Amino acid sequence: MRRTVKLGFLLAVALILSYVESLIPFSFGIPGIKLGLPNLIVMLLLYDQPKTGSDLAKQKSRAVNEQVRERFFSDGAREALLVNALRIVLSGFLFSNLYTILYALSGAVVSFSAMIIGKKCGRFSMIGVSVLGGVFHNIGQIIVAMLVVETFAVAYYSPFLIVAGVLTGALLGYAGMEILPYLRRMGREGE
Repeated sequence: MRRTVKLGFLLAVALILSYVESLIPFSFGIPGIKLGLPNLIVMLLLYDQPKTGSDLAKQKSRAVNEQVRERFFSDGAREALLVNALRIVLSGFLFSNLYTILYALSGAVVSFSAMIIGKKCGRFSMIGVSVLGGVFHNIGQIIVAMLVVETFAVAYYSPFLIVAGVLTGALLGYAGMEILPYLRRMGREGE
């Protein structure tokens, strides 16, 4: 129950960050560049994976293939995916339109996949995983833009969007490293 309350709180914070981001005129003449503030919540959920005694007992009782799947797609990853999907759909309907939802979901799927793989391989810090997320979010959106407008000309924006993804990803990864201990403490105090 407390974890559900925490997830609801983090979804609300992600929606607020989406709204704040929509108010910031952050563009250098290149469509699609954003700070990605709500992705901070996704990063925090990916790295905030409390294990309790009952969770460990449940894992031991599962079949081997279930355990392999569980290790790859942890509770934190499931929660991050759920909160991110809900945030994209809700903020899309509240602050923008259906096309924005399409672009955001496509970017989120590619980004989330890259972050999961980056985190699971163990070679990236939280900042590195966040940079992967920022870069691959933009790559996913470029692919959808090429399909929607039926031209490869939008790929011209790729270098600019990749640089923006690296910079904002690094900034959000650093912020996540600073905030994560407080989020974990909040979880321990709620138990």
